[in-house]
Amino acid sequence: MTRRIFIGDIQGCRAELEELVELVAFDPAQDVLEPVGDLVNRGPDSLGTLRFLRDLGAGGVLGNHDLHLLRVANGLRKRREADTFDDVLAAPDREELLAWLAAKPFAKTWADVILVHGALHPAWRDPLIELAGLDPLTADAKSDFATRARYCASDGVRPERDDPPPPAPFAPWFEHWLAAKRDPRTIVFGHWAMLGLVVRPGLRGLDTGCVWGKQLTAWIAEEDRLVHVPARRRYADFGAN
Repeated sequence: MTRRIFIGDIQGCRAELEELVELVAFDPAQDVLEPVGDLVNRGPDSLGTLRFLRDLGAGGVLGNHDLHLLRVANGLRKRREADTFDDVLAAPDREELLAWLAAKPFAKTWADVILVHGALHPAWRDPLIELAGLDPLTADAKSDFATRARYCASDGVRPERDDPPPPAPFAPWFEHWLAAKRDPRTIVFGHWAMLGLVVRPGLRGLDTGCVWGKQLTAWIAEEDRLVHVPARRRYADFGAN
């Protein structure tokens, strides 16, 4: 039986990723890794993480930190002081890795699961259609929502800030999505370390803050099983990610 192993925000935590892959007994002949995005940045080994996932044929979707790396690498955005992906930018296989990363979609769907990094807009009836064909190098309201949103109103309008939690009519994006009852599939997402693990009917939130010294989490869909490994240390100061 093929297993889909969804993995929360890795953010360059290669050692923990390798430990998690071993712990779930990943079999490359029949299993597939599906990271929720944010493969790189803030952690200690973005380069090793990309190489490891590429070599295992990982799937997954793009996150906001992945977009930031791609845009910095293409001269479209300035590097930030807290960025930790210089190893990727200086690597001899840089172009191959960046092309592999850029080819990832903003959403993936199966008969029973929707995978997105950050959020689904309440008005989207088919996320795959809404996000298909968007260029990761070009700013777009839809890809920005999918990779960065946390709170929104029922019409998808986002607050100016996510912290502290904004007042009504804003709520976590998934409350509006679930209230609409448009899609029975389970949504797997990341991007929200301050929220932590989310296990609710129709939801699996897997960003358990490895880069902040917490855990790296996998959800094996076919077994409905969660697997965690502890972070080896705290790699970054906690903040919005």
